[in-house]
Amino acid sequence: MPEPMIVTFVVILAVLAVAAAAFLAWRAYRRARLAEQLVKRDDDQVHYAFIVNPSKPQAAEREAQIRRFCADKGLTQIEFIETQLDKDGRACALEALDHGADVVVAVGGDGTVRTVASAVSGTGHALGIIPIGTGNLFARNMGIPVDDIEAALTVATSHGSRHVDMGRLTLLDEPDRDHGHAFLIIAGIGFDAVMIGDTDPELKKNISWLAYFVSGAKNLFAPKYRGDVTITRADGDSHTITGLTFRTFMAGNCGQIPMFSLMPDASYDDGILDFQIIDTSGGLLGWANLFGDVVHQTITGKSGSSPLSTNSTIDNIQGVSAEIVLEKPTLAEVDGDMLPATRHIRFDVERQALCVRVPEVEPDLSATGVIPPVRV
Repeated sequence: MPEPMIVTFVVILAVLAVAAAAFLAWRAYRRARLAEQLVKRDDDQVHYAFIVNPSKPQAAEREAQIRRFCADKGLTQIEFIETQLDKDGRACALEALDHGADVVVAVGGDGTVRTVASAVSGTGHALGIIPIGTGNLFARNMGIPVDDIEAALTVATSHGSRHVDMGRLTLLDEPDRDHGHAFLIIAGIGFDAVMIGDTDPELKKNISWLAYFVSGAKNLFAPKYRGDVTITRADGDSHTITGLTFRTFMAGNCGQIPMFSLMPDASYDDGILDFQIIDTSGGLLGWANLFGDVVHQTITGKSGSSPLSTNSTIDNIQGVSAEIVLEKPTLAEVDGDMLPATRHIRFDVERQALCVRVPEVEPDLSATGVIPPVRV
């Protein structure tokens, strides 16, 4: 192996080791801070509906644990509704709201959270989250503990919420037959969708989100995508890029994934989506450069390519909507859920449409007359 490649490999390993150590230290700090906060929270004696994804291996065990927790807390107005093949989280959440639920709690992974949130969004009712999925990316971005169900239950059943944005992806090939598909984290077309769609479900169960990297490696040399992109900014101005060639186009509401920052500028409550256009050239060199770009973003907290990149680009543009017309149909995804192949697509954002119970809430500024206190 040539000496420059050996040096590069060693540098990458060293960066990964430092990132892993920093991540573990940060997680320990967050866990200690969370324990202090949860002691101060007030229980909320209202009607809770738990939407459970029974396909998760630990679903039955978690439901029993939730029942014990609610009994210990004296929460008597509870019901459980299970998702089914023909009844997703959205349908279950609408049923729960029809039953009079005050708080709808998604018990599952990002897919369950996404579909439940799509029904709760805009209703004024709060969404609780008990993460039992693989990635649990939205829960992580919200600071909800993913490895402590008692703490997650305490968050979901006590006062303390944030209002966050909801993204929508609409397939415009047949606009009369499609609706806006909700997303809370990232939606996209191109390489990211192909990677997610090609991930082995069994491997995902065994090695969690790392399975996506295995699928990604199999699709590194898939053809690029080409189309016209129109992005509308928050001030209403629109800009069209014709004949854009890219590997993947993503719209982000949250930008943090385990160990890495994919979209450092993304904020879940600013009423803006972060659009990221990624491209590579030069085969494996380009993908190696792209990995360096992501590491650079993670370390610096700034979006964009590393100054050392020669064969990769990460372009970040913020806006309230983006419309894409592709030359050929390609797969699309929302928060890891696959959508049909499409040529014409639009991303939109609904500002602070969703109320989510979280460990850390905004400061109470009611005394200043700026905003009322959040008690939902």
